[in-house]
Amino acid sequence: MSTLESKTIFNGRIITLNLETVCLPNNQVDDLEIIHHPGGTAILALNNKKEACVLRQYRHAMKEWVWELPAGVLEKDDKSRLHRAKQELQEESGCSASDWIELGYIQSSPGVFTEKVYLYLAMDLTIGEPSFEHGEVIEIHWLPFNELFESAMTGKINDAKTCIAIFRAAKILNL
Repeated sequence: MSTLESKTIFNGRIITLNLETVCLPNNQVDDLEIIHHPGGTAILALNNKKEACVLRQYRHAMKEWVWELPAGVLEKDDKSRLHRAKQELQEESGCSASDWIELGYIQSSPGVFTEKVYLYLAMDLTIGEPSFEHGEVIEIHWLPFNELFESAMTGKINDAKTCIAIFRAAKILNL
């Protein structure tokens, strides 16, 4: 695929919206609306009791409270995705971890969105105090992993990055 023309419609703090004329692999030309996003990280933090840190966060875009993992947007000055994941875990949950396992990444909506969210499992935790950013409305909860897994399976938790991280961690942990 090649981009023949690109026009920026909107350039915000996090996203850029472009109207792109592209030549697809089958040689068809199409106009696409593409939202460019720097990507992010999400962390499933598991304590020694096999309880996971889950956030109940108000998301204005959805007009509801959402159950999700600690997560955040990648920034240009990040040393690495893992470095950003460690920062986000500390900021949103107050936790730090000495054991990190990569769980791959997800594509949130690849038809229109360039975002990739990199998933991590964090264990061997030290728990401290969170430092929420302005505009974050967050409750921190610790749920047994089996309860969390069941909530993802039944739709009580429906945030995609959270569900996929739970399923991938369950396979690794044999839970």
